[in-house]
Amino acid sequence: MFVLAHLSDPHLAIDTPPVSKLLSKRGLGYLNWLRKRRAIHRPEVLAAVTADVKAQAPDHIAVTGDLVNLSLPVEFQKAQDWLNSLDVPADVTVVPGNHDAYVRSAASYPQQYWGAYMRGDQSENFPFVRRRGPIALIGVSTAVPTPPLSATGRVGRDQLQRLGDLLEQAARERLFRVVLIHHPPVPRANYFRRLVDAEALREVLRKHGADLVLHGHHHVSSVVWLSGGRYTIPCVGVPSASEMPGHDEDPGGYHLFEIDGEPGNWLCTMSVRGLTKDGTVAEVNRMELGGELV
Repeated sequence: MFVLAHLSDPHLAIDTPPVSKLLSKRGLGYLNWLRKRRAIHRPEVLAAVTADVKAQAPDHIAVTGDLVNLSLPVEFQKAQDWLNSLDVPADVTVVPGNHDAYVRSAASYPQQYWGAYMRGDQSENFPFVRRRGPIALIGVSTAVPTPPLSATGRVGRDQLQRLGDLLEQAARERLFRVVLIHHPPVPRANYFRRLVDAEALREVLRKHGADLVLHGHHHVSSVVWLSGGRYTIPCVGVPSASEMPGHDEDPGGYHLFEIDGEPGNWLCTMSVRGLTKDGTVAEVNRMELGGELV
């Protein structure tokens, strides 16, 4: 059995960024941080969630974006330190989110700071594949700079074309295929937070198949079933890893996936672990995620 942990959206931030860095979309983002987000995304919650992940000793950890808040260099360094605390780059896979590409000037920062966590077996960039035990982790980037008040994402034609090839190759290798992405490829998403080419991505999944899609962005634990060949594919969202209880979204937490079996008969069990009322992290739900016949 292979155990995969999935975390997302820690939104690591600093309270007093340089004023010179706020003369852009970052200014509005910082006002939102002062007004709301700094009370939601708390370092003590992230510390508790991180400690529980390490106590569970998963075989691998996936982090699906929004590690930072305003894409400031100091935030990227904080996020790098946090990733280093999780495990070595070979055992942690990262894809970026929209907050990790908040402004154009920060476009190169994810690779600069976290590149070791975002490369495939052949050191390829997005989309990439990492083979770990019986699974293939396929990383897709949706992180693109957007105008103020927009948090959309885009995969792009080149990634979509190469993703199909990676899915087919992993199927030939009889691996359990896990697609990692920040924006969920679900229909009827909020217009200003949607994945712009979600339908094109769903078509790739329908044509080539996958066994599991993991995403962040929405800060809630969710399962949406997508069509994928003869089987439906569980598309699973996870809470923010740093969210305080008492807000509109789920409290801070993460998911553990226990993966066993073989092609055509994979067994995948999801454990939802989250912050409880007494401040500890514990299992709050558990469900089977075997692919269902269309």
